[in-house]
Amino acid sequence: MTIREQDLEGLGAVYASFEIKQTGGVDDLKDEDIGKAVKIIGNNQVGPTTDGSVFLGKLVDLSLTDADAGKRVATVQIKGVLTVPISSTYPEVGDRVVGGANGTVKKAPALTGYDPAGGNLARGMVIAVSGTSSCTMTV
Repeated sequence: MTIREQDLEGLGAVYASFEIKQTGGVDDLKDEDIGKAVKIIGNNQVGPTTDGSVFLGKLVDLSLTDADAGKRVATVQIKGVLTVPISSTYPEVGDRVVGGANGTVKKAPALTGYDPAGGNLARGMVIAVSGTSSCTMTV
C-alpha cells in the first residue's frame, strides 16, 4: 500500500487585502507575481520581498488587471499553510524564513543584535522543501 500524497496548501488560511506599493506611478506587483512572497512596505501597502526583509505572506490575488496601475488591491495569505518560491540560503525542514530577493524566502539568519525590537525577523516553520524552487511552510 502506498502512502497518500498530502496537500496541506491553504489549511487554516487567513487572507487580508492591501494596497500595492508603487514606484514611479507603476505598481510594484503584477499578475506574474501571484504565488510569490510579499512584505509590508508602508501603511497597509505590500510589495515583493527583498533580501533579508520581513516576510508577510503569499500573494494570492490581484484585483483588476496590470493596466489598472494604482487601482489594484492585493490579497495576501497571512496565516496557514502555504508554498512560496525560495532562494539561497535555501531553507530546510524545521527552519524559519525571512524575505529573499524578488518575492522569494530564504533561511533566516541566527538571532543577532541587529534584529528589530521584539525579536528575530524570522517567520513560520518550513515543513517541506521542493529542491531549490519552493518550500511549504506554516505561518
